[in-house]
Amino acid sequence: MARSSSSDDELRAAVAARRDLGPEYEDSLVEGFLDKMDQEIDRRVDDRIAARSRKEAPAVRPAVEAGQRLALAIVSVVLGVVSTVALAFADTHAFVIPLVWAGIISVNVAFTLGRRR
Repeated sequence: MARSSSSDDELRAAVAARRDLGPEYEDSLVEGFLDKMDQEIDRRVDDRIAARSRKEAPAVRPAVEAGQRLALAIVSVVLGVVSTVALAFADTHAFVIPLVWAGIISVNVAFTLGRRR
């Protein structure tokens, strides 16, 4: 793995500071350099973990969403057919059947739009 230019610069700065300050400051210079390298390693690991989790985790669990869509479709068709037949044989006004279907359609549209958010 190639070192970045920032870590090369940090190392050069630490060596130059050691030359200027002398051996009595060597421990603190090395400790400061290692702290900066630890932070850089942590940042890189965090970036890799974040990139991997974005790549592996789907935005929506497709199995659950597909099952919910299928269940809603079955319930909608059964409810629509049963209510249409019941209202056709009952002594109701003709505008009630389209209202029932409009309600079923609006529930399906609301479900679909709600899942996209």
